[in-house]
Formats: sequence, C-alpha cells, structure tokens
Amino acid sequence: MRDKKVWLITGAGRGLGADIAKAVLAAGHAVVATGRDPAAVRRAVGPADDLLVTALDITSPDDAAAAVQAAVDRFGRIDVLVNNAATLIAGYFEEIPPEDFERQLRTNLLGPMSVTRAVLPVMRRQRSGHIISISSGAGLVGFEFSSAYAAAKFGLEGWMDSLAAEVASFGVHTTIVNPGFFRTELLSQESASYAQESVDDYADRRAAQLTWWNAQHGQQPGDPVKLARALVIVADSDDPPRRFIAGADAIALAEQKISELSAQVAAFRELSLSLAHDDTES
Repeated sequence: MRDKKVWLITGAGRGLGADIAKAVLAAGHAVVATGRDPAAVRRAVGPADDLLVTALDITSPDDAAAAVQAAVDRFGRIDVLVNNAATLIAGYFEEIPPEDFERQLRTNLLGPMSVTRAVLPVMRRQRSGHIISISSGAGLVGFEFSSAYAAAKFGLEGWMDSLAAEVASFGVHTTIVNPGFFRTELLSQESASYAQESVDDYADRRAAQLTWWNAQHGQQPGDPVKLARALVIVADSDDPPRRFIAGADAIALAEQKISELSAQVAAFRELSLSLAHDDTES
C-alpha cells in the first residue's frame, strides 16, 4: 500500500459519502468523516481506529474551519478532501422559487467552496493535497426539470477548472468526478425535493417528470461501493486525472456532449472566424 493519507469527506452520514469513508478506511488510510449529524455518521461508517467523526454543515464557514482544525489536531494534516455533500432541488425553472434556487446553489456550489477555502491553507503549507469534487452528468449536460441542480454543478465545474490552475504550483491536485446514475441517497426524501406546481403550461410534463424521477430511486445502475473504491484508486495515482467520468451512462453523456460541441463549432465556423478586426486578419 502507498503511504497512509488523511481524507476529509463531507456528507458521510449516508449514501456515497459513507461508502467512500468505508472504502478509504479499508484501504488503510485515515478518515475525517463529516456530516450535519455526527451520530448518523458514526452509525453509517462504523467504528475504526483511524476515524474522526465531526459535525459539518458545509454551508457554514465556522463549521468548515472547526472541522479542518479538528482534523489537523487529530492527524496533523489533510491529504485528500472529498466534496461530496449535496442535495437535489428539481423542477421547471419558472416553478422553482428564487429562495429554493439560491438554496441549491448555496449547498451544491458555495458549500464545497466554503470547505475547500478552509482546507487549502493546510494543503498549501504541506505543499501537497488532492481536492476531489463530486459533480454529475448534470455538470456536463443540462436536463429538463434540473435547472437548479445543473446550474450548481456547472458552476462547480467552472470553479474547479479555475482552481486547478491556481493551486497546481503548491503540489495540490484537483479532480472533478462526473458520476452517472448511481444507487445513492440523492433521490431519497431526505436529499431530494421538487418544486410545487404553479404554472399550468407545465402540468402534463411535470407529472411525467415526477413519475420518472420517483421511479429511479433504488433502480439506478451504478454501484456506489464500486465508485467509492474507484476514487481510492484515483487518489492513489501519481498523476490523478483532472476529471473522472464515472459509469457507462456518464461516458455516453460525455461523448454526446463532445459530438454536439464539435457539430456546433462546425455549423458556424466560418461566421465565427470572420469576427476579428480587419487589421488583424492575415
């Protein structure tokens, strides 16, 4: 096994976060497992010698600072941060109240930023580290009924892409993870909520979307335990990827996105190339 690393994982009280924590411990590393309810985290992860459980609401900068300090006090360092905690607010854009849209951005975008902001000084001092942020297929492609969630995940990806260039000189790696549909707790009642109906023009499509989404919970093809083990492999790589597309359905989405971008570039290529000042054209 490689050198023991210290992982800080958000949203470890259930679902993928708990699976990641257990996979990391099984691989011989140390884990700081965090969540809003530490008792739920302990139940989900189970006992282990190299485990620290601490409270963390990712939308609270004070919580983030306290969790990072607790990690350093116990283990002396943080080698891998996994920004996993997230919720889903689904619905048609016109039907999502502004405060709910903002809540989605606060949890899925500003929350990971807050935790990363607290962790980065530790990694800079170490001149090493790895920040892994869990995005989604909805960070690659926007979907009907998912505007708030996609907005947060697209934002997460832009932030992570920019962060990569800012922290590379400190020996800090970054990885965006784009999972497809994995059988996690994201679609459970505890994590998912749906906009209340308000616009008649969407009524039939809304009903069909709700039927589809409710049928997906527990039926997703991806195995989160396997994804958790894959993330351990990614983090143990000497040269970890800037992006990890996880699952056959996610690969299909990425390839669809590449194809669509290529087609859109080609469709108006000559018009686009004609837009320079005349005195700069050769």
